[in-house]
Amino acid sequence: MSIEVSQLTRFFGRAPAVRQLDMSVPGGAVTGLVGPNGAGKTTLLLMLAALLAPDSGTIRVAGLDPVTQAREVHRTVGWMPDAFGTWDSLTCTEILLTFAAAQEMDADTARTRAVEMLTLVHLDELARTPARVLSRGQKQRLGLARALIHSPKVLLLDEPAAGMDPRSRADLRALLRDLASDGTTVLLSSHILPEMEEMVDGVVFMSHGTALPTPSEQGRAEAEGPGGAAHPVPTRRTWRMRALDAGRLSEWVHSAQPSVTHEEDGTVRLPVDDDAAAARLLRKAVEAGVEVVSFAPLRGALEETYLAMEGERR
Repeated sequence: MSIEVSQLTRFFGRAPAVRQLDMSVPGGAVTGLVGPNGAGKTTLLLMLAALLAPDSGTIRVAGLDPVTQAREVHRTVGWMPDAFGTWDSLTCTEILLTFAAAQEMDADTARTRAVEMLTLVHLDELARTPARVLSRGQKQRLGLARALIHSPKVLLLDEPAAGMDPRSRADLRALLRDLASDGTTVLLSSHILPEMEEMVDGVVFMSHGTALPTPSEQGRAEAEGPGGAAHPVPTRRTWRMRALDAGRLSEWVHSAQPSVTHEEDGTVRLPVDDDAAAARLLRKAVEAGVEVVSFAPLRGALEETYLAMEGERR
């Protein structure tokens, strides 16, 4: 596991922001952090980034202790807060060079890296533009470039897509998937659940400063007894398939994929592990003579799970 948290607690005055939190996050994956306002998500991310000390409990980020090894954690972690927060008079390039210098990168490497990062987030044409004239979405993209300037092993993102246009959000999804494929651990917090659903491998639900079990996990814990950290819940998605001949689709799907849900219009819902599994399933359907008209992921499953959780019912 790349991130391990045990009995983590942080108070602000008498109010607990995070309380006795146990959590494990795997390396080389994109994990979502989901919860209502005031759940403790930002406080948790700040402690993981070695920017806020816990009152009690232990943290390990890539094997490092943010309390006793804060500088090493800063070199290992890329941190993107929900607000840009930098010097508006500096240009995009100057901001990245400043943060590269803080990471003790040599000047030549920093300049090369700054150009690469601005190109990556499609801000290369604004390299000499002061930050004060950037839009909210452009500042978010610059904040992402700033977090990546030193090639971190762990990336912590707080509402990274806020203010971004649809094209930038699509680019963000692709970038995070690529980073995870290269071994980077990504932990992101967002309230945009349909957007998060398309980019994460699993989620951790939080409320009132601690991790929540899903209904299935809660039932298992009651049967087996408590113990152990909260692990990300895999986001196995549901896809909807429609064909010209609903009867032929129904006949094929029962032989190929038993776990299906039929809808009144003749379409079926199928649980699919990932995009590669979806591609294989579609190929099998076509090879079996099913004339598929549409096949696409069903959005909203993550939101349904979130709303169904006992701790979040109103």
